[in-house]
Parts: sequence; structure tokens; C-alpha cells
Amino acid sequence: MKKLLPARMGLHGSLLVPGDKSISHRAVMLGAISEGETEISHFLTGEDCETTIKAFQALGVRIEQAGTNVRVEGQGLANLKAPAQPLSMGNSGTTTRLIMGILAGSSFSTTLIGDQSLQRRPMRRVSEPLKEFGGEVQLTADGTLPATIIGHQLHGAKYEMKVASAQVKSALIFAALQAKQSSIIVEKLPTRNHTEIMLHQFGAHIRTVDNKVIIVDPGEKLVGQEVTVPGDMSSAAFFLVAATIVPHSKVTLKGVNLNPTRTGIIDILQQMGAKLSIEEQFSTGEPSGDITVENSALRPIHLTDEDIPAVIDELPLVALLAACSDGQSTIRGAQELRVKETDRIKTVVAELRKLGVQVKELPDGMVIDGRPSWDIQDPQLDSYGDHRLGMMDAIAALKADQPLQLAHEDAVAVSYPGFFADLATLLGGAHHDNGLN
Repeated sequence: MKKLLPARMGLHGSLLVPGDKSISHRAVMLGAISEGETEISHFLTGEDCETTIKAFQALGVRIEQAGTNVRVEGQGLANLKAPAQPLSMGNSGTTTRLIMGILAGSSFSTTLIGDQSLQRRPMRRVSEPLKEFGGEVQLTADGTLPATIIGHQLHGAKYEMKVASAQVKSALIFAALQAKQSSIIVEKLPTRNHTEIMLHQFGAHIRTVDNKVIIVDPGEKLVGQEVTVPGDMSSAAFFLVAATIVPHSKVTLKGVNLNPTRTGIIDILQQMGAKLSIEEQFSTGEPSGDITVENSALRPIHLTDEDIPAVIDELPLVALLAACSDGQSTIRGAQELRVKETDRIKTVVAELRKLGVQVKELPDGMVIDGRPSWDIQDPQLDSYGDHRLGMMDAIAALKADQPLQLAHEDAVAVSYPGFFADLATLLGGAHHDNGLN
């Protein structure tokens, strides 16, 4: 149980947030299936990304790690080895879904297992489209893990995606790289393009037309690269929101990934009236820069299904911003939240109600009556074992007028092991009073 105290003095100073989770996963994967060495710096050391390292080590790839520096000795796509036992995916949906696309074209069979939370998450969204490329994945009757991937020679396909998911798209791109012919993947809505950007850097023949048609020409050799992972926008978002909603705050977050498919939270903060400035840095791969934000009065917001892919991971925080705004906000088209680490519509609604926020749960989102200050109903907050929910609760507690408690705070380590320490840094000398030391 973690004690959370109000931040009466606000948050101040600057912070280098951990490396981007999505890009850390992909850097290890691409390093493994390339030829030659890949050097990764500012790698995210959270549990999910460590799962990716262990999985590829079990597939015969030599990977050395020293803190946030990782060296991968690439094997090439055709030279992965059958693992001696089932591959543990831990809690990592990204590792699971992307590795399915890589293993679908292998010369062996592999079984993937996961923790209790991951074993409830839907995997047919990957297994079904992989069939179009000749892939074969056996799931449980419920369409969940354990999964057995039976490696085959794959063929090219044209596939129109049924869900807007960067994970599914990436799995299909990995399959298409191993096909005999070219493939076309058409997105439902544009999603994060980290896989495409990084594959380009590693030498793959891949291009995007009209922002959502991806053409993959197989046969190009992937070559190991140096990858500097930018700061994770999803991690930075917690402090951007904290500085916006907590009085007397001004914070700068350094070296954050500014890929346009990831800056949805910035767009929302700006629409809601947050005081925010960005200083971009030069980069050859993913764009990045420093973001400064300070406490601001907020307007309500109305999100529809077209807005959701750009902020899918940050929606708990968007709900928190809405709870602090002056008026009623709506989030619609977010039914994808129901199949995250928790049912994030249900759990976010439950936590906001504890804070005294009026929230109506909808099948695909929520209606939130925002107000500048709350009347706490229940001081006992809970992450439900969901890392993003635990961090949302910790940020919300900064604005409360009394101490709160957070149960299952250890879930935060999945994506951000140093979260509470970084929050303490921004709370400055006052952090000893905040139960965060």
C-alpha cells in the first residue's frame, strides 16, 4: 500500500523520461532479425521490454544489456532457433502480438504463454489476419494464450485491417517481410508507425501511401544499426498532466518522442487550453524535443472514434484532465479500452468516482462532469494491477485535499520502474512529505 499526499507546492524542474516502450521493443526485435550488430541506447528497462529480450535470447540471439544500453548480435530472419521450452510473454501484449508475425515465417513451432492478465487478452485479431499470409496460429477456444505458432513459408497478401492497432499492423508487416511476394496492408485508421520508420532505417523496402496503405517488398537484407530510443510520450504524459492540473506547477520534459502518431495527448492538452511549449531537436529517425508545461485552467473536451488511436494509452489521463476541467466532457469510440490490462473504461470510472468526480459509464467511453476541485468519497485507490491506472491514481492524488492510499502500486514497474522516484524529483524538497521517497 502506497501513501499519496497532496502536492501543495506544485511540481517544478526538468526530467529526462525513460525510453519509449514501443521503440525499445522494436529495436530489440529488428536487431535480432537483422545481420550484424545493433547498439541500442536509452532502452526502457521495464518488465515488458525485458520480456522481449528474454524471448529473443531463447530464440538463439545473443543480447547483452548494461542498464539502458543493449547490444544485439543479429541472426537474420532465417536463422532464429527453436526455443527449448514455451516462450513466456509475461504481461507484454506488444511482445506477444509482434513476435507472432516474426515466428509465423519460421521453420519451427513455438508456444507462447503469459501471465493471468495477458492470458485474457484477445489474440485472434493477430492470428486471423496472419492466415491471409499463410500463417498458422493455434489459440484456446476463447482466442487467447497459450498460442502455438506453426512456422511456414509465407506468401504475399493484400489485407484490409479490421481493427486500428499498431500491434496487429506490425505483426503483419513482419510476416510480409518473409513472404515470397509483395504485400499491401490497408489500415482502418492511421496508427503508430514506429515499425515502418525503424524498418526503413534497417534497410527494408517498405513505403506508406495516403497515410494508411503500407506496401512491403520482401527480400531486402536488414542490417544492424545504432538506435537511440527517444523519451516515451506515454510516460511523459503523466507529468504533462500533473503539471497542468496541480496549482503552482511548471515542468520541462526533455528528449520526448514527437512522432505525430504519438502526440495526441499534446493536441488534447492544447485543445483544452493548457499552457505548453515545444522545442524540437534534430533527428534522423524519430522526431523528439523538449516540452514545457505549466498549471492551467482547462476547457472540456469531446473525443470520437477518430481521435482515439492517437491517445489510446493516454485515455485514463484524458479522463483525469476532463475531471479537472470546467464543464462536461465526452469520450466515445474507445471500446478498445475494455481489452487492455484491465477493462480501462470500468476501472477509470471507478477510480474517478472515488475522487468525487461525477462520471457516467458508456459502452464505448464515458461522460465526465469536470470541476476544478473534488470532494473525495473514498481515499482507497487501486491500480487493479494495471500500470497506467496506478500512475493515473498517483497523479490524481496530487490534486486531492487529503492523503490517499494506492493498492497494488507495484504494477507501475511494468512500464515505468522509476515513476515514483521521478515524481519525487519534480516535487522537490517537499517529496519527503509526499510519501514518495
